[in-house]
Amino acid sequence: MDIFEVENLSYKLGNFKLDNVNFKVNQGEYFVLLGQSGSGKTLLLESIAGFNSVEGKINFEGRDISELSPEHRDVGFVYQDFALFSNLNVRENIMFSGKYKHVENPEETLHDLADFLGLVPLLERDIDNLSGGERQRVAIARALFSKPKILLLDEPLSAIDPTFRNSIMKFLKDIHRKYNLTTIHVTHNFREASYLADRIAIVMNGQIKQIGPAAEVLNNPANIEVAKFLGFKNILPSSMINDIEDRLFSVDPNAIHVGKYKIDCDYVFGGTLEECMGIVDHYKIFVNVDGQQFFAKILKRDYQGCYADRGESIYIGFDKKDVCYL
Repeated sequence: MDIFEVENLSYKLGNFKLDNVNFKVNQGEYFVLLGQSGSGKTLLLESIAGFNSVEGKINFEGRDISELSPEHRDVGFVYQDFALFSNLNVRENIMFSGKYKHVENPEETLHDLADFLGLVPLLERDIDNLSGGERQRVAIARALFSKPKILLLDEPLSAIDPTFRNSIMKFLKDIHRKYNLTTIHVTHNFREASYLADRIAIVMNGQIKQIGPAAEVLNNPANIEVAKFLGFKNILPSSMINDIEDRLFSVDPNAIHVGKYKIDCDYVFGGTLEECMGIVDHYKIFVNVDGQQFFAKILKRDYQGCYADRGESIYIGFDKKDVCYL
């Protein structure tokens, strides 16, 4: 069931514009806005939170909240830099929203959050004496203290040490489930989006370019613009594999087989080896086929040395199931 809808939202900031943005978020869904820096995804999140006066509608549980102030939108917001109050300790930061919004059983709510987020020993500590991960947990607890129905997360992992990212991603998913949240999460990281998202919206230049289930969006880009953003390789004319003109296809470098002799695949090409680069546990192989360059990644255990020297003939192949049309 839809709980939240952005309808024809536009907002201009200097020379940049959020342009006629439309999407829906289902109740209990973990929804990710995925885009490069400068694409407008944080501006969109801030507009949802009520920090910008926008054109269009923001509907929440069937009513238009686009004219409401942030504190009346029933959302919790976690900033990229956490934006904690340095003059308040951990307890006071977490309970801050109680100053402008009634919270039932505030002490019980505080201790439930502190216990689940591992903050009980830190409640009286000053913010300046916390690690990055501890600050993040305090920021999330503060956002959840008012018991919002929607949690907004702005690049929540960008300030976290990469060695802790996997555990923090699991932690975010656990929070989402425990508190029965609807979460909208902004990120530029594909791996983060893939692990967390039920659905993904691709944001580019202030517009939504594609939206759908996470696996579908990440594996089947709607157009070449999205494919390039997602890092798709081997974007080639479809005429190489069928009679379809004016269309492109892509194939994952990991799905391409390489051999000295013809290969048992749906599509097989003879070409010229342009380069074979050894990278730790795999080879990066570049093959020219009738003027088109294919890029393949082959594990070293599956490919004991290159089957040809630069400039020599080599075969590549891949199957229909690994083809993505753009």
